[in-house]
Amino acid sequence: MNATAAINAYNKVGMESSIFGADPHQLVAMLYQGALLEIAKAKDEVARNQTAAKGKSISRAIAIIGEGLNASLNKEVGGDLARNLSSLYDYMVVRLVDANLKKDIATLDEVARLLTELSEAWASISPKIRQTAPPPSASANAHRAYTTA
Repeated sequence: MNATAAINAYNKVGMESSIFGADPHQLVAMLYQGALLEIAKAKDEVARNQTAAKGKSISRAIAIIGEGLNASLNKEVGGDLARNLSSLYDYMVVRLVDANLKKDIATLDEVARLLTELSEAWASISPKIRQTAPPPSASANAHRAYTTA
């Protein structure tokens, strides 16, 4: 095993441990951070003209937003807030596809700004949720667990 493979294996174990021990609120925060990380990587890859790597990073960001953040919304219980968030996530996905096609750093920055604002807002409600919400179950879906609190 080379050094890079060993480091990647170590990081994977660390991430899996973090996910396993996280409550639903922390999982959503991790999704925001993961999407932001992939966008930052994509910006670097655009600058270095690494088209394939850029495409992979943007695809991962799209998956995190679409399959993680958006899919975990409870639109029935969350009402207008959940529907508006879903629309915003859909918009981000469209913008990321556009950024991928055009190699557009400004569009990547736009999506990163939106995610940063949402991430900061999500982080600001953490103490309130932990005081008022019942303990989450291990299988609770991140957004769903707290839209009823």
